[in-house]
Amino acid sequence: MTRKRIVNRRVAPMVLAVGLCANPALYAAPALEEVLVTATLRTESLQDVPVSVNAMAGEKMQEAGIDKIEDLQAYVPNLSMSETGIGTNIYIRGIGSGINPGFEQSVGMYFDGVSYSRAQLTRAPFLDLARVEVLRGPQNILYGKNSIAGALSLVSARPGQEQEGMISGLYEPDHDEKIVDFMVSGPITDTLGARVAIRKREFGGYIENLTLNRDEPQRDESTIRAILDWDATPDLTAMLKFELGKFDVLGRQVEIVNDQPSAILGGATYSQALAGSFGADSSVLNTKQDYKRSSNGDYSNNRTKNITLNVDYALGESTLTFITGLLQYEFDELCDCDFTGAPVFSVPFEEDYDQYSQEIRWVSAAGGTLEHIGGVYYQKSNLDFYDSIVIDSGIIPAAVSSRVRAQAIAAGDSPAVADAKAAGASAAIANTTTPRNFTSDAELWSVFWQTTWNVNDRLRATLGLRYSDETKDGARSLTVADLAGTERPIGTVDGVLASLFKMERHDLSGSQSGGKLAPSLNVQFDVNDDVMAYATASRGHKSGGFDARSNASPSAAPNPVGASISGSFEYDEEQATSFEVGAKTSFMDGRGELNIAAFFTKYDDLQVSIFDGTLGFNVGNAGAAETKGIELDGRFALTDNLLMTGALAFLDFEFTDFPNGQCYQGQTPDSTVNGVNYCDYEGMTNQYVADYSGNLGFVYTREFGDAMEFRAATDFTFTDDYNSSQNLDPSQEQDGYVEVNMRLAVADVKSGWEVALIGKNLTDEDVVSYSNDVPLADSSFGSIGHYAFIERPRSVAVQVAYRW
Repeated sequence: MTRKRIVNRRVAPMVLAVGLCANPALYAAPALEEVLVTATLRTESLQDVPVSVNAMAGEKMQEAGIDKIEDLQAYVPNLSMSETGIGTNIYIRGIGSGINPGFEQSVGMYFDGVSYSRAQLTRAPFLDLARVEVLRGPQNILYGKNSIAGALSLVSARPGQEQEGMISGLYEPDHDEKIVDFMVSGPITDTLGARVAIRKREFGGYIENLTLNRDEPQRDESTIRAILDWDATPDLTAMLKFELGKFDVLGRQVEIVNDQPSAILGGATYSQALAGSFGADSSVLNTKQDYKRSSNGDYSNNRTKNITLNVDYALGESTLTFITGLLQYEFDELCDCDFTGAPVFSVPFEEDYDQYSQEIRWVSAAGGTLEHIGGVYYQKSNLDFYDSIVIDSGIIPAAVSSRVRAQAIAAGDSPAVADAKAAGASAAIANTTTPRNFTSDAELWSVFWQTTWNVNDRLRATLGLRYSDETKDGARSLTVADLAGTERPIGTVDGVLASLFKMERHDLSGSQSGGKLAPSLNVQFDVNDDVMAYATASRGHKSGGFDARSNASPSAAPNPVGASISGSFEYDEEQATSFEVGAKTSFMDGRGELNIAAFFTKYDDLQVSIFDGTLGFNVGNAGAAETKGIELDGRFALTDNLLMTGALAFLDFEFTDFPNGQCYQGQTPDSTVNGVNYCDYEGMTNQYVADYSGNLGFVYTREFGDAMEFRAATDFTFTDDYNSSQNLDPSQEQDGYVEVNMRLAVADVKSGWEVALIGKNLTDEDVVSYSNDVPLADSSFGSIGHYAFIERPRSVAVQVAYRW
């Protein structure tokens, strides 16, 4: 018997979150309802999709207070996302891109079919989604654009055939969180429908800034989206989406968590030296993890705009689809990047990105002997990035003076000569900025084709190919200027920057172009009506590019002041070869489902961003790595009223060739090249890799009275230990934990109102999402220190909603 296939572009079901607490109203009967996804660009049952995929309903995300991808990761094993001081990390199965504006993400994000490949966009809040699908493993055929580790597919809720509306509000007092959501949708005429959604969110923060006496991070978010659905003819439909977004953040969820004594500072710690010798605010002495920070203040102001046009034209039983996307965002940020309340230095930066994309896709009818999906894709983008290190206090000049004097005395100079050298270096570096500009223009063409051969009722084979040709032009320049921005002449300041900060003036440009073929072969076999097994072999790639944040040119030749330092500029493409086998099963007459996937992926020329130990990041290719593991997810209707869901993932990651890894503070280097220390990572794991992670959820539903309903959902999300720092410092190991989330709701189904109590992280776990070395603490002051980004502690909110 052929497994059931559902193909209908208009289907807009409430999709259950596999491995999550789902919308309980859908599960009043012991038999599970079908979960529909579009992971293969056809609407079909999740149990028929031959890939490890999690799907989550938009309504569930709203109910649970999941506002952005960072909140989603707790419910999707082997997905990690974190904000850092100067970027964003997003990883699947241990693979992700480093924090460098020159990178595109290894985990592709697609919003209504349009690529959102820039890391900053993963910080944007969710709004009125039908569902989110998380596809793990290389997705280079149908999704294409650099999706070498996986893909996130976000699908907007579309206008329906009936008038409907919703308004909801959430209030959480401890962190002063307020959310208002509004949606209205329905037909305007017999052929035209519209949907408008608005979200406003304010957040007061959960980290106390002791220096400025305020809570952080404070967020101010506003998003509006309008969608028009037009049934122009029986064969032609079109969707036009327009969206504007704003998310501004004041402060950060970061604090100093480690500060060690320094021999250079006479046994004092870095913070003690800042408070004592340099007169910094006493708040800098708070150097333990306690939801309190010391900072002079930072911010991030973001604006986004998107226009998407999706046109479907029926050609008999097949469909021709046109997807046009216009995407633009800009942001300006100020990073207090010494992460202390002392005015050591700051980094203002700005980014402006424009993207145009066009996809033309043909999808054949389903159910025949051969099924086809093919198309062409074009994307053009422009990126402008600016940043500058600003030294506008006496702290760094004083540190430079002390170091230069000590070096001079050690070299045999008299105290008078040493004092003169120290004074000259100190004066040279004072009131200095290092303006840096980076641009990257890219143009991509690709063609793709996928054919499924239905050999018989039980056996299917799918071959996919995608050929991509991309051209990139990049340029980066760095100079030295005063606080007014006037360029300074080459001199002592350049020697100081080179010797202490591995920084030099440069003006670089380059171009890359080339084509690449990505193949994939998948075989599916229906063992019986309840068990589908599959095996996939694929090869993907991620294009190379240009480093936006290195402080030096890649040339080791002496610069104008005679220093020989080496940075980076270009990096090569990354390749992945992946194998996956799995099975999707149902049992007890549809009462339960259990899915399993085992995978092995080998990465060659892995792209990495390596901290140079002072203030810069050098991008390169690590060599090779392997990731393998097992992923399980399932759901089971325990009774007519009680649903259980769960997911569990085991992950093993190993660098097999990475001689130029970043050393952690105090580690003995394995090699030194042009003054930069490297440590060999061969045999080591990666940041964010936990041996196991998962979740377990229960949803209970009970009707009472006249159309009243009580719903209770509890989920447990857990993870084993993982390292939160990119240099794998043993001191930065995050202990495993179990978080408990709960939602209790009472609703009047007939009247449309609902009142709910939402608790998140009820176990009040202290979770570090990212950590790194305190800039300059070790390199300039000899004090080992770390800063860490801390996740939100326990919160309890009230949510009310009215639907009509």
